[in-house]
Amino acid sequence: MVLVHGIWLPGYEMTVLQRRLRRRGYLCYLFRYPSLRHRPRENAARLAEFIDHIDAPILHFVGHSLGGLVIRHLFDYQPQQRPGRIVTLGTPHKPSHTAQLLYRAALLPLLGMSIDQGVVGGAPHWTGSHPLGSIAGSMGIGLGRLVPGLPKPNDGTVAVTETECPGMTDHITLPVTHTSMLFSAPVAEQTANFLAEGRFRH
Repeated sequence: MVLVHGIWLPGYEMTVLQRRLRRRGYLCYLFRYPSLRHRPRENAARLAEFIDHIDAPILHFVGHSLGGLVIRHLFDYQPQQRPGRIVTLGTPHKPSHTAQLLYRAALLPLLGMSIDQGVVGGAPHWTGSHPLGSIAGSMGIGLGRLVPGLPKPNDGTVAVTETECPGMTDHITLPVTHTSMLFSAPVAEQTANFLAEGRFRH
């Protein structure tokens, strides 16, 4: 399994989730990438090189926030992937209202190159070649409280409706924030459920 972190974060915040998934029997690899300096497509190419060194017949992916879009780019860039399942956590599969407002306010340094076919829209269409489950948060505490018009419910940064990916297999909403979902036992449990069964336990 490959864990892909989100924007602004170094990747170490994924270690709690990594540890919980390891307890469920998954061998986890953490892919770290420059979320602001390179476009999601470029980071997907780096991810493709990273997984080339993983010797496993089945390869799952778990992506937080922007990380889920990097995974979508990977499957568009190299569609012939090994069998496996994908879980995205708080990923704005639809254009992020928060990111769009930051972009319009000329706060581009906060988003860097993540806007190119990324958080403000334009990510590759998901073909549904592999099962994809999306987890959303509904505890609206965070940056989004300062952003007018963010649809409710939301996780404080991304609206629940924005986490709905056309062609996804399943979707679930849990009472967590955009960041706290990485440290949530129920999120880890539902992630493991989807990886094992291809469905969340509603």
